[in-house]
Amino acid sequence: MTLAIKDFFVPLLFFSSIASAATVEHVFQVKNVVVKPLCKEQMIPTVNGSLPGPTINVREGDTLVVHVINNSTYNITIHWHGVFQLKSPWMDGANMITQCPIQPRNNFTYRFDITGQEGTLLWHAHVVNLRATLHGALIIRPRSGRPYPFPKPYKEVPLIFEQWWDVNIELLNLQPAPICDAYLINGLAGDSYPCSKNRMFKLKVVQGKTYLLRIINAALNTHLFFKIADHNVTVVSVDAAYTTPYVSDVMILTPGQTVDALLTADQPIGMYYMSISPYISANSLAPVPPGHDIRSLIVYEGAKSTASPSMSLLPSGTNAIPTAHRFSSNITSLVGGPYWTPVPEHVDEKMFVTMGLGLDPCPPETTCNGPLGQHIAGSFNNRTFVMPETISLQEAYFYNISGVYTDDFPDQPPMKFDYANFSVRTESDYEMMFPERKTSTKTLKFNSTVEIIVQNTGIISPESHPMHLHGFNFYVLGYGFGNYDPILHARNLNLVNPQMHNTVGVPPGGWVVLRFIANNPGTWMFHCHMDAHLPYGIIMVFIVENGPTPETSLQPPPSNLPQCTHDPTIYESPTTNVDLSS
Repeated sequence: MTLAIKDFFVPLLFFSSIASAATVEHVFQVKNVVVKPLCKEQMIPTVNGSLPGPTINVREGDTLVVHVINNSTYNITIHWHGVFQLKSPWMDGANMITQCPIQPRNNFTYRFDITGQEGTLLWHAHVVNLRATLHGALIIRPRSGRPYPFPKPYKEVPLIFEQWWDVNIELLNLQPAPICDAYLINGLAGDSYPCSKNRMFKLKVVQGKTYLLRIINAALNTHLFFKIADHNVTVVSVDAAYTTPYVSDVMILTPGQTVDALLTADQPIGMYYMSISPYISANSLAPVPPGHDIRSLIVYEGAKSTASPSMSLLPSGTNAIPTAHRFSSNITSLVGGPYWTPVPEHVDEKMFVTMGLGLDPCPPETTCNGPLGQHIAGSFNNRTFVMPETISLQEAYFYNISGVYTDDFPDQPPMKFDYANFSVRTESDYEMMFPERKTSTKTLKFNSTVEIIVQNTGIISPESHPMHLHGFNFYVLGYGFGNYDPILHARNLNLVNPQMHNTVGVPPGGWVVLRFIANNPGTWMFHCHMDAHLPYGIIMVFIVENGPTPETSLQPPPSNLPQCTHDPTIYESPTTNVDLSS
């Protein structure tokens, strides 16, 4: 359930979404509003005054046009998370990678085709922390007349999980980030909180009917467990890629991941809690609130309003990691389903990438609150990515502007060590805790097959990291704990029906093996999707070279692509009060 906006805004919402057979058009009015999901009023940036933002519905093959009008006080971009952006890499919305931000009082139109994808994705801001309130569902249905590869559901229901702070959004820039105050389901905290007792998302169901739940984890920094009391669900898609139907009573979603699951209302008439809770994989540096789960309700038609809802316990403590791993590793692709392609066997580029946290030296005569009194830094093969400041990286690449980035990202870490069980024993071990700060990229030949072994390290914290690749899906060939063994583990990789993702959780103190075909020219981020880790620099960028034809080459940017300037990002603007309703 979204925030209810004032009556005067309803006509704008009506006219902001105009669809035709081939083109779907929206207007995104980004502005600051005052909301009160818990006990305290808070001003936040929103799209069209709602939290979550508007749902976009398209069909595969459509063209999506979104006019973003920035009337907020923030620089923003909008990223279409999981959309391939074939022939439209300038529309990816990655701040300072594919574009400079849209500044206050400015606007920009995103226009791109939805090609070769069906399922649930999301859109969100791609400027640090603004994703907390600027996000929404992006639902891609099959072309007209083309059925789902599973029984047609009675109804489709988006479920968007969010993270909420009762503080000004600028304070989320603190390192480490402040502990959040609650989680939300479709904008509502439910009956777990005193000021939210009567504000709970309720899904009304008819006994015997089947519902397609389109589940999105839009939380800023936290993996989330999801469970429905006394019900199983059947997973049929992850990250808009169809799966072999998989029955489960609990699921785990990393930030940015989506799951499509069929729920059959096959229990006695009554009320049942749907609950989410944070997955604590380690002593996280993006802390989560202690205490209760966040709940919404399934209400069967004919249920008595006085009935006590049924509830069940979510995984916690020592059973959290094996439960998360069991769900994540048991998903397989729907072989022969729409858009399924076999795993490429030949690998052109093979990379071993250590990923995790490190340290950045604290400036002299200052106090820093990170480990060992230092700042926290991110690390990819002992590199901390530094964002460009004056021009986007893709513009620098397209126009061959020197001095913005270096093309020297290493295929291996600078030294071998016990990655999963790091301890400081030598001076070299200590130096490994301080990655080099650099804007470095990795260039890939067009149509080359790339394999990345992502090895989580325990240098600072062995927590799970959700790794997101822009511009592509990748095959997840295997998961594991400890250090990756190139002989033992390579024998057990799934080359038959591996799951496909655009975002994958690397197990705490473990590894994943990913493979993708670099058939999409442009500059594409590969980064941790916990926003608290973006400023730490757990980022790298792939540059995919042009193919042999104009159709397979990076085209010039649109004439109205936002430009970087030194204008102030904050100005006085009117705010709108918004009421929460169920």
